[in-house]
Amino acid sequence: MTTEEKLQILADSAKYDASCSSSGSTRSNKNGLGNAAVNGICHSFSADGRCISLLKILLTNCCIFDCKYCLNRRSNNIKRAIFTPEEVCEITINFYKRNYIEGLFLSSGIIKSPDYTMELLIKTISLLRYKYNFHGYIHAKAIPGSNEMLVKKLGKLVDRLSTNIELPSKSSLKLLAPNKNSDDIETIMTTIKKNTNKTFAPAGQSTQMIIGATKESDKEIMQKSSTLYQSMHLKRVFYSAYIPVNKDNYLPSITTPPLIRENRLYQTDWLLRFYHFSVSEIFDKDENLNVLIDPKTNWAINHLEYFPKEINTASFNELIRIPGIGITSAKKIVSSRKYFTINFTDLKNMGISIKKAKYFITCNNKFFDNLFTINKSSILQSLIAPKKKIVQLSLFNNE
Repeated sequence: MTTEEKLQILADSAKYDASCSSSGSTRSNKNGLGNAAVNGICHSFSADGRCISLLKILLTNCCIFDCKYCLNRRSNNIKRAIFTPEEVCEITINFYKRNYIEGLFLSSGIIKSPDYTMELLIKTISLLRYKYNFHGYIHAKAIPGSNEMLVKKLGKLVDRLSTNIELPSKSSLKLLAPNKNSDDIETIMTTIKKNTNKTFAPAGQSTQMIIGATKESDKEIMQKSSTLYQSMHLKRVFYSAYIPVNKDNYLPSITTPPLIRENRLYQTDWLLRFYHFSVSEIFDKDENLNVLIDPKTNWAINHLEYFPKEINTASFNELIRIPGIGITSAKKIVSSRKYFTINFTDLKNMGISIKKAKYFITCNNKFFDNLFTINKSSILQSLIAPKKKIVQLSLFNNE
């Protein structure tokens, strides 16, 4: 099998892994190729939001595990391939020189054992760093169940390490990935957390959860994420909509991935990390997110008792909870009102979404466009896109 044939197979096999963020490293370059300093990685995103600035491949799609949701599980009759460490290095350097990529995302199926697989990953990246003198961004997947010393070796070679928890609960993991152990995953994540510094995985660690393969609610998923952010100091939790590539009695019978749900979970994750929301606040009315409207707007509609907020007096933390106003916009408001009284025209000029915000704010104690009263139904009818208005409002909680 040629290197090109292997690349086609192993790049395709890696496409289901969403956790390939490429920011946050401070690894500099004095002599050699590439640079992974803060501004050294350019970002490019595909139509579904996944990062494509990295060469994302598997070392091999051969695997001793038989996870029910995975295309590469051992029981599937698919084309298998394995790169040699030299082949990975040559592809990475050639792609980098052609300006196709800025770095490498390297994962692998489990071949022979977790330790054996980790040793192959370490050998590959060591060659890339020391023989090919590549200083660009590298994100690698640590293999649960492998020796702690191997994790430490790998962490010193890469910018980011990640270990996928795969599913939101231990019971789901046991059901769909019986060869994987949640304790092994937690152990390796803890090892990465304890060792992360300027020379060990300086960009931190991330993880991924498959969404929609099991019955956990959105609330349960976000509770898991919140716990991981706090206990493991994760940089990111990635949410990957379940893609039905296998047939199994334990898997849901769906034909299309739940991409809208995935998007809503990412929006909720953003609220937790940057907008000072808690899981209990977002899910105090329902166990699942509203797929028709973003979670911050949905929260505001369900808590009209907190609104309207006066733009010229609201605190920064109050401003960022207003639909249509983000972190940057809130900073502009706080800065601008030191010099003049803000009106709705000023808000438009700041790039704020008046369509969303107008129901929840006043400027100089006046509503936008003579709007004097607000209620849940009228806001929903206005904000839901016309093509979705056919959906009965009974989907939402009654007033």
